Amino acid sequence: MSRKVYKFGGASVKNAAAVRNLYQILMRYPNQKIILVFSAMGKTTNAIEQLLKASRNDQVEVKASLFAMLKSFHFDIAEALFASSEIEPLRAELNTIFNQLDADLDKKHLDYDKHYDTTVSCGELLSTTIISHFLNSQQLSVKTIDARQLILTDNRFRAANVDWEKSSARINEAVSLNESTILLITQGFIGATSTGETTTLGREGSDFTAAIIAYCLGAAEVTIWKDVPGLLNADPKRLAHSEKIDHISYAEAIELAYYGATVIHPKTIKPLQNGKICLRVQSFLHPDLPPSLIDHIEEPAVTVPSFIIKDQQILMSISARDFSFMNEHILHRLLGVFDETRIHINVMQTSALSLSVCFDEDELKLKSLKHKLEAAFSMRYNSHLTLFTIRHYTRNLADKLTHHHEVLLEQRSRTTLQLVVKSLNIQLIEEAMKTP
Repeated sequence: MSRKVYKFGGASVKNAAAVRNLYQILMRYPNQKIILVFSAMGKTTNAIEQLLKASRNDQVEVKASLFAMLKSFHFDIAEALFASSEIEPLRAELNTIFNQLDADLDKKHLDYDKHYDTTVSCGELLSTTIISHFLNSQQLSVKTIDARQLILTDNRFRAANVDWEKSSARINEAVSLNESTILLITQGFIGATSTGETTTLGREGSDFTAAIIAYCLGAAEVTIWKDVPGLLNADPKRLAHSEKIDHISYAEAIELAYYGATVIHPKTIKPLQNGKICLRVQSFLHPDLPPSLIDHIEEPAVTVPSFIIKDQQILMSISARDFSFMNEHILHRLLGVFDETRIHINVMQTSALSLSVCFDEDELKLKSLKHKLEAAFSMRYNSHLTLFTIRHYTRNLADKLTHHHEVLLEQRSRTTLQLVVKSLNIQLIEEAMKTP
């Protein structure tokens, strides 16, 4: 029987109680061979991003304070999980990782993207170190394998591309060598180049790691354990009237992920679709609830719209300084610059003389983009905007929402409506969700 792959995100291991809950979930599947993919604990990735920024800006006191909080957070979890007489081996391993992180933070000569991957990947290493020690202490058959020995990538730091052939060989060899071990643990989000440099697969990339491993092994299924009942038609943290989606196709899941549905990483679905591997989205808070399923089902008529909110957006209008038409040659040139600066365009719209694009705010990437374009192009932009997407909208719903928002850009197809707005009226949306 092939192994199953379980992915646990940061919320599922955010404190000692959550780690104990993880153990209880695993006890529901005794002697089943599972590969466990873990994210960093809680908001650790955000914390290390702030730490990296402070270090690169020579904010010595801020860096020291953030570093101390990061250490305290992880050591507090460790001390809550172990008796004082049992914790020393774990404490030593954590200190080794923190010492390496401290040394890596000082490598300010590195390109930012490379520096980011070197440091931020520490979060997953800390997470798997604590969890593997705890599960071993519970007498489970566990082994941790460094994801950088499994996932081989190119050197496109912060958005690395997977070398599927080499990764498959590495993953199958590692699993074969550990055939007798029940639980294999590895890190999500991270990989390595052929020369051993740490890379990351993109923010929230742990889902993608699970999909890579499952595809390479021909796994039976992948389960993503979340703090929600399953796949929902809206983020319940933003919109209270969300509904569970019980079963959708790979194609629909890809569309939702592409538009920004946070429950699934955009790259996750395609390898599962290629391998005909079912993806289950299940609640770690209520594991008795049936999961949402994503597989090869023929798409039924969709009756529930999905609502996706992306904050911190920039809407930029770009025009050639010589008033050239926005033809294919100019578009090719502009899209090449967006690719070079690693900026993903969320919405794009052209007119005779301009290209309007909506993308995530990122100070460093925006600076680089402006530098590359300013000689030949003029740019105007608004920031701190929101991109609101409705998948499977109705005309009535679209009319309600467009008429009551200050819309800076609107784009719609037969199935999808996208609005870039200055501010979002959440109450209005929730009322509209009740009577779409």
